[in-house]
Formats: sequence, structure tokens, C-alpha cells
Amino acid sequence: MFLPLNERQFEFWRLRRCGIISIDIARLFNISKQAVSKALLTMDERIEKTLIEMARANQIEMEKINTERGILFGHSVPFNASAIIFVSAKHGMQVWYEHEGNCGACTRYTRCIGLLWDFADEMKLKLEKTDDPTKLAEGLFDKLRGLA
Repeated sequence: MFLPLNERQFEFWRLRRCGIISIDIARLFNISKQAVSKALLTMDERIEKTLIEMARANQIEMEKINTERGILFGHSVPFNASAIIFVSAKHGMQVWYEHEGNCGACTRYTRCIGLLWDFADEMKLKLEKTDDPTKLAEGLFDKLRGLA
């Protein structure tokens, strides 16, 4: 399922995830609180369906889901590893598998570490500075488990 990252409903959802309450979102957009609430309910349904579809498509057995935060925790059957699926306003829908990587030799190093720092910023989470994406991911996802 497609998530419209540039639509107003998604913007409302993203603002709520940042801690802004519905009445303040309504004031920002000069609309009623009821319109915001309805849009958030619709977006929560879309987020939930998309997270579950991604889990099915990647053969991830769902363990925990939090649609208001846009995160799903599960276990990958084919990789026998913990997995997280999350919605990033900057990077879209992402799937991350728990693994021990050889990050220094990987061509995706910059991309991975950027994704993790960006998502931590979106979620307003403080992480220990590290240049190891595997350790960064462990810290980030431990904190996210506490939120879910």
C-alpha cells in the first residue's frame, strides 16, 4: 500500500508523532479539530495496513505494532532474525534486520548511518555517538521498543 508522504493527512500524522496535539495541528492548518481527528484515524489505518503488508511481503512474523509511531517489530522467518519496519518522513517505509555487519567494508555504510540518524531525529531520540551502524541500530531500536 502506498503511503502519501506529501499529503496533508501524513503531515498531521507526522506532527502528532512529534508530540503536537490535535488542537494545535488544527490551529496550524486553520481547520477544525474534528477534521484533524478524522484525518489521523484514516492515516493510522493506512499506516497499520502498510506495516502489516510489508511484514507479510518480507515474511516477518509480527510481534508488536504501534501505528501512532509508525513502527512494527517482528521476527524474519527466512533470516531467523529480529526485524523492524518503520515509517520515515524522509526515507519512506523501511525494513531493518538485526545483524552483525562488516559496516566498514560495506558500500551502503553512508546510506545506513544517515538513515538511522535521520530516523532518530524524527523520533526525537538521543543516541550515543558512534560510527558503527550496527551499534547505532541496536541503540535506536532498543529505545523504540520502549516506545512501542
